[in-house]
Amino acid sequence: MNRKAKAAELTEMAATQTVYNFGAGPAMLPKAVMQQAQQELLDWHGTGISVIEMSHRSKQFGSIVEESEADLRGLLDIPDTHRVLFLQGGASSQFAMVPMNLLTADESADYVHTGIWSGKAIKEAKRFGNINIAASSESEDFLTLPKSADWNLSERPAYVYYTDNETIGGLEFDELPDVGDIPLVSDMTSNFLSRPIDISKFGVVIAGSQKNIGPAGLVIVIVREDLLGKAEGNIPSLYDYSIQNKEKSLYNTPPTFTWYMAGLVFKWVKEQGGISAMQANSLSRSNKLYDAIDNSEFYANPIQHQYRSRMNVPFTLSDDALNETFLSEAKENGMFELKGHRSVGGMRASLYNAMPDEGVNVLLNFMQDFARRNG
Repeated sequence: MNRKAKAAELTEMAATQTVYNFGAGPAMLPKAVMQQAQQELLDWHGTGISVIEMSHRSKQFGSIVEESEADLRGLLDIPDTHRVLFLQGGASSQFAMVPMNLLTADESADYVHTGIWSGKAIKEAKRFGNINIAASSESEDFLTLPKSADWNLSERPAYVYYTDNETIGGLEFDELPDVGDIPLVSDMTSNFLSRPIDISKFGVVIAGSQKNIGPAGLVIVIVREDLLGKAEGNIPSLYDYSIQNKEKSLYNTPPTFTWYMAGLVFKWVKEQGGISAMQANSLSRSNKLYDAIDNSEFYANPIQHQYRSRMNVPFTLSDDALNETFLSEAKENGMFELKGHRSVGGMRASLYNAMPDEGVNVLLNFMQDFARRNG
């Protein structure tokens, strides 16, 4: 089939059946949010202009800034002790910005190594100071997580850093680590807004937008106010949390459209019942998929049950030779982006907040049928 014919086939398919995007990110957004953005694209609230072309210094965008922060604070019950920043660069930018802002020359920081994303954070942090690996599950092929009670913390680290959900490996911490009065820093990119968290227990929480928040390009940083201003004098102004806080995240032009979309998602989460509803939905969806995998001899998930992610479910087929056939048939049936990360292989179904129950049911029915025909 030539390219033109294939494009026509995909267009016809999209018009006749619902498509479910199981991609790890950029991920699917709530349909209602997409439709509202579509309606407002050319004319935001009667202004005659689009958010895409709106000045970030304008009164109109100022209302988006205020509402989005207020809604996020309400959803997560963020205390007044913490500031909320909406920054560029994605979560990966914070691998450098966290140590740049929190780690001085005479200090060290503790990191917990649980997979690829924590590994990237560790590599970047080593550029800025002394990094102690307080715990690691590398020797266990990152199929489990080290219990926080067993972490070998330094005597007085500047902070303790961990990745709450490893997107690629499909692991998620089942409890909040207890590190006493040491500032706790967490990358929550993949499970942000999916369960209640006690922000007061954290020094910094970071979350890239392209999973549960909105389109790619934005990172939310929630930082405890007393940690602002700790950065040493050679840090670039753009990367200084205290300057970004003082300028209300408008030190330079922010990713305005992504910020606007994030605000729409926050309102959608509120309308769905808030964070508790997101948690209940995520447990329901992921448990159904894990149960189907565990009750099958055709599929397998290697992660220790206690630490299986609700957001990212990797699984393998009994015969790797069937992988491409599985992916091709899944796509024909409206299920996209199920291929596992190249470092892990197999399949991966990401079940972020916007994934409806129907999407998981379609996947389960397909998996059952595929196993029956190929097992």
